[in-house]
Amino acid sequence: MTDRHDPPPAGDKVLDDEGHFHATDAPIELGHYVIEDWIALGFFWLLGLCVFYQFFTRYALNDSASWTEEIARYLLISVVFFGIASATRRTRHIHVDFVYRLVPAGVGRAMSTIIDLLRIAFFAVAVALTIQMMLRMTYMKMTIIDLPMNIVFAICALGFAAATVRAVQVAIENWKRGWSVLEKPEMLIEETIQ
Repeated sequence: MTDRHDPPPAGDKVLDDEGHFHATDAPIELGHYVIEDWIALGFFWLLGLCVFYQFFTRYALNDSASWTEEIARYLLISVVFFGIASATRRTRHIHVDFVYRLVPAGVGRAMSTIIDLLRIAFFAVAVALTIQMMLRMTYMKMTIIDLPMNIVFAICALGFAAATVRAVQVAIENWKRGWSVLEKPEMLIEETIQ
């Protein structure tokens, strides 16, 4: 890493001989995004369009579309639940690694493995509970739009299922590596789990 005051590397001139500014952008790399990232992005854009439509009808047309608030809420829920899977894949959920600095390495490894197993169990139980909720609320409709609420619960269940799969992949990767981000937070890197 270079200091702010270090000169740029040879050949990477920011200003040419006439004083014109030259900069090149890094290439855009989309290869590290996977299906749940794109699904969450799609829901996010639908949410943005829905909120824009709500704003437009309320303030430009002075005739607010009543359905947009409810649909925006469900789209935000969809973004969050697919974001859970995305964050799990990258091991970006909030965690406390302070304790791991105080215990011996073997104890830290055991604690990290237990956390991996608890994460998998939590997401798997969340899938089962969401499916149970769907079965009990089969005939419940959304408040304004005549659609079943099970659409929202199905999205939640899919998000939890994707998070369960990603948690299993992360646990396997941690086991192969011999350490997790909890034990070595300084080694936090972009995960390449596909």
